[in-house]
Amino acid sequence: MSCTCTTTSFPIKVPHTLFHSRKSNDVFPKTQILGTLSFSSKKNSHLGFTDKISLAQCSKTSFLSEMDEDCKLEVSSIDIPDGYCKELEIAVRAVHMACLLCQRLQDNLLSKSFEQVHSKEDNSPVTIADWSVQAIVSWVLSEAFGSENVSIVAEEDVEVLSKASAVGLLEAVVRTVNECLADAPRFGLKGPGTDLDAKAVLAAISRCSLAGARGSKFWVLDPVDGTLGFVRGDQYAIALALIEDGEPVLGVLGCPNYPMKKEWLSYQNGYRRILSRLTSQTSVSGDRGSVLYARKGGGKAWMQPLLYGEKNFVWPNSAKQIKVSSIDNPALATFCEPVEIANSSHSFTAGLAHSVGLRNQPLRVYSMVKYAAIARGDAEIFMKFASAGYKEKIWDHAAGVLIIEEAGGMVTDAGGQPLDFSKGVYLEGLDRGIIACAGAKLHEKIIQAVDASWNSSSL
Repeated sequence: MSCTCTTTSFPIKVPHTLFHSRKSNDVFPKTQILGTLSFSSKKNSHLGFTDKISLAQCSKTSFLSEMDEDCKLEVSSIDIPDGYCKELEIAVRAVHMACLLCQRLQDNLLSKSFEQVHSKEDNSPVTIADWSVQAIVSWVLSEAFGSENVSIVAEEDVEVLSKASAVGLLEAVVRTVNECLADAPRFGLKGPGTDLDAKAVLAAISRCSLAGARGSKFWVLDPVDGTLGFVRGDQYAIALALIEDGEPVLGVLGCPNYPMKKEWLSYQNGYRRILSRLTSQTSVSGDRGSVLYARKGGGKAWMQPLLYGEKNFVWPNSAKQIKVSSIDNPALATFCEPVEIANSSHSFTAGLAHSVGLRNQPLRVYSMVKYAAIARGDAEIFMKFASAGYKEKIWDHAAGVLIIEEAGGMVTDAGGQPLDFSKGVYLEGLDRGIIACAGAKLHEKIIQAVDASWNSSSL
């Protein structure tokens, strides 16, 4: 599954796109882009790696253009996955950086007012955090792999920010983006050098197009999943996934308020507010938030704490492997469901829970943190059955689905079919709803219960 790096020469895989970008890849500082090496020949593999490159050829690649003088590996012994290793590492760093930004913005939002919250045409809330995170992730991915090689599907657009009446709002977003990117070296990323102006920030946000969801390979981003949770001081997530041929191949889920310590989960509803009574605002704690990630076929999922204080990010940043719960008896399971009833049916899930003997109260959680809870073993079942007319969007599920699956769980529609991310921005062809479980046995029992209960429901 993975190879262990040492300071000696060895075969290493480097994504083909990184060598063929027209611009130099300077996202990683010189001390972290490593090289001398003979590269694995995988020209026809599904990842499209380059042929063997000799040491003499290192200086001819744009990716290593600044490494000519020492083209030498300088990493300690860590595991590097065989596929999409560079994409996964950059995605984790970008999401981690965005999580700390959102923590600061949420603290500021809760201590002042709701002036930073705006409404979209569908009356759903959008904040400075949504636009800022989208701009930051878009900019980092484009700098890492070349904008011509990166297609990103994301929720936000620049319509509101582009209005003449939104000058102050745009200035706040630009300021927030630049403050975050100035901190990039802490995460092993190189910032823009000079502050981005409003035009550059709008361009980064606009680079994310809904049209990209029709391609065979694209990134999908939800900059702040669970904006209501964000503005209410509760759970929310930053979700980033890479889709190829209709399936997520890597997923990163940043959960700024989801603790590394399981014992804090008893404070799930309003966790952040109760935590503030347990620890002072100035206390140093690395347990407040986390980032979860996985890659397809790796057979493992990981969870790392958010940075605190002045610490720098050093891969893999104290990551711990996570696994789903071993509970397969519905009577002992805990299930998650959305907090809001606007686009889901609590009554159906409650009836279904009763029919299979679930004794525990449901865990109602904002955002894709529900997926994190199952992947980490804090809950066993997530069920979502949309109200009539509501269509599930791919950015609300892609990262979480992959992380649960690689942690040992199972996610399908209510008919037992895998979710299809190849049909555009919506999960088209979805059979009734989405069911995520900690294991195959539990999943089968829930599927059977859904079939038995469906005809009597009013959905």
